[in-house]
Parts: sequence; C-alpha cells; structure tokens
Amino acid sequence: MIHQYKSNGYNIVLDVNSGAVHVVDEVTYDVIALFEEKTKEEIIEALETTYAASEIEEAYEEVKTLKEEEQLFTEDIYEKYMTDFKNRKTVVKAMCLHIAHDCNLACRYCFAEEGEYHGRRALMSLEVGKKALDFLIENSGSRVNLEVDFFGGEPLMNWDVVKELVKYGRSREKECNKNFRFTLTTNGVLLNDEIMEFANKEMANVVMSLDGRPEVNDFNRPFRNGKGSYELIVPKFQELAKQREDMSYYVRGTFTREHLDFSEDVKHYADLGFKHMSIEPVVAPPEEPYALREEDIPKILEEYDKLAAEYIKRKKEGKGFNFFHFNIDLEQGPCVAKRLSGCGSGTEYLAVTPWGDFYPCHQFVGNEEFLMGNVYEGITRTDIQDEFKMCNVYAKPKCRECFARYYCSGGCAANAYNFHGNINDAYDIGCEMQRKRVECAIMIKAALSDYEEN
Repeated sequence: MIHQYKSNGYNIVLDVNSGAVHVVDEVTYDVIALFEEKTKEEIIEALETTYAASEIEEAYEEVKTLKEEEQLFTEDIYEKYMTDFKNRKTVVKAMCLHIAHDCNLACRYCFAEEGEYHGRRALMSLEVGKKALDFLIENSGSRVNLEVDFFGGEPLMNWDVVKELVKYGRSREKECNKNFRFTLTTNGVLLNDEIMEFANKEMANVVMSLDGRPEVNDFNRPFRNGKGSYELIVPKFQELAKQREDMSYYVRGTFTREHLDFSEDVKHYADLGFKHMSIEPVVAPPEEPYALREEDIPKILEEYDKLAAEYIKRKKEGKGFNFFHFNIDLEQGPCVAKRLSGCGSGTEYLAVTPWGDFYPCHQFVGNEEFLMGNVYEGITRTDIQDEFKMCNVYAKPKCRECFARYYCSGGCAANAYNFHGNINDAYDIGCEMQRKRVECAIMIKAALSDYEEN
C-alpha cells in the first residue's frame, strides 16, 4: 500500500507496510502513481507529454529497484501477528488512578462532568489506592517498569493520598523487583512550592492543563463562579516547567469548534516558554455547541498545516518546541503489537475509580457496560478483557485501507464506541485529523533533514 501527497513543496511517498518514506521529484512521483496498474511502455505513453521519455524510463527503473529492495509496494506481514492475541496472557503494566472525582474548575467541555463521571463526587481512600497498586504488582508478570497516573477530576484535591501512595509504591519496588513511573495530570489551581518539590522528585511526567491564549482558556476553563483560571495557573505552570528543566512535562490543551484557530494557542504556549506541548480536539456529542463537526474539518486541517510551518520555522531559528502529534517514529521503533493495537486499554491498561472499580480506561468510567471488576475481587468480566484484546487495526474495517493505521494503531476505542456503539469502529473526524497530523509529521522530518544537510 502506497500513500502519496504533496506538502510544503515536497513530493512525499509513504510505503505503508514497510514504513519507508521517500521524497521524490515530480517524474518519479507520477511514475509511482501508475506503477502497479501499467506497464513501463504504458507509463511512458501516459507521461510523455510532460516529461522526456528518458526521464520516465530512469524513474521507472529506480522505482522498480526500490520495489525489489522492499522499500516500495511491500506486502503486509503483520496481520498474522494478531491471530493469537486473544490467547495471550494478560499482563497489566499501567493504571490510571482516579484519585479524585471532584474538581475546582468547571470546564465547559469536560467529559468527566467536573469530576463526577456520571456518578458521585468522591476521593480515593488510601486503602483503595494501595489495593490498586497491589493488583498492578500482582498482575504485571515479569514486567519491571509499571506506570501509574494520578488523574481526576483534579488529583491535587486529594494530595495527601497521592503522596502516601507514592510512598507505598516505592516501599514495594525492591521486594517485588518493580519500578514505578508515577505521573500527574493537574489543572494547576492548587500547585504550590511543596507540591512542585514533591512532583519534581517523584513524578516522571507532569501534564499541565491549559487551553492556550487567555481569552480561550478562560472561556473553556473557568471556575464555578465564572472567573477565568489563566491568571492564576500560568505563573505556576511556568515555574514548574522551569524547575523540571530536562524532566518530562507537557502543557496540554483542548480545542473546540468555538476556537478552531488552535495553531495560535500552540504558538502561545511556546511564547510563554514551554518546550513540550499538545493540544487535543474536543470529543463531544454533536449536539453540543462546542463539538467538532464535519464542516470544521477543512479549517482544522489548515491549522495543522500552519502549525507544521511554524514548527519548522522556529526549529530553524533555534526556538523549537516539541509538539506531541508531530513526534512519530519513522524507524518503526515500537513493537508490532503496540503499533497494531494501540494504548492497551482494557488489557495492559486500566482505570480505577475512587471506590476501586476497574474500567478499560478513563473515558469508559461510569459506563456500567464496561465495568470489569474491582480492586477487591480482581477482573470479573474477562469477556470485556477478551474483547479489548482483539481491538486492533485488522478488526476495524475502516483501518484496513488507511495509510495512517500503524501510526494511530486504530485510534481511540472509547471514541469509536461513543460515536458508533462499537469499539472496533472508528471516530471519523478523529481519523481525518490523525491522517493530517501524520502527513505533517513526515513532511517536518523531510524539511528538517534538508535543513540539517544544507
């Protein structure tokens, strides 16, 4: 399978199955488009009004060589890896602890309903948290590195329990031959010096929620009294990012149809001094005024193109930043299973509610259909686990012919379910955005490679 596109002056050809990327001239680009359907003579005849016959023939031979070297038109060898997924032993390696089903902001688009998740406000007890960590240790097999994200609502509203759970996890590492990688997602309202110091010591990554420019953030992320949060949280986020230096952090925002010019918000992050950032499309029922719609797609794709151009410009100026969706591995680094089945929700990754219930991920929390068990009894719905084991790009008809399938790994199961009632479907608007992000990321690598060589 071949994907061809033009971007920022580059003719780009992606061989989907091998992952090989080629930046080619016009004649080679056009020859590749005809290569599988026509003979060499037919290709020359089709293109001879545009190019000299000798150019076409030379390009043809080059393409033929690339095919023989398995750099173009390669076969799909991955589907066979998926046939035994259901029989694999489940090893849990990551948990999202809903440490607080409560929040001190009232974000307009919050899928968690200000932390309630279709249920009640609650804080996780230390007992439940310890049981969750014990379950993770006991069900992680021989895996040494385990990940735990403190999530909400707003986790800092239950900060004492966060600290105690980190202490408990560290106390069990040596005896169990495990290494906990703790992460924290916060809106920043309660950040203070003590929390920053602890986070810098214990948290491998901190995600800071900010929606960009002051007017955008304060429209989307107000306090319950309607007052904006930007003025309070930005200085705290800047200080935390400064303190973490080379340690991992992300400033993460959400864009909605009410502010589609999100490239300006990413630029604003960079202007504030942040180096690592992401901005995600809101996912919401179509009847919501802020929900993205099909008619918004052209504007959204244009914004990714603008952002890619700005990304290159700032890199060349020595003022570069790291945008999450432009970080793709062209060397096919992650293991095959990861590239084909994605985040591991419901199998390798679980979300835990404050009262100890297990769900496949945070976006399923509150939907009783996906209640998998709890910290006291373990996984009681292995049928749900089996269903998620088989959630992969080959189980999704929409993915089979999509060039981006090995980069998005089939997309988000929760989004597929929420829009189509089936985890093996796909969220169509999200797919459009993902394809554009992959195209931009590949173009960026080509442009920066050119720049470095020259």
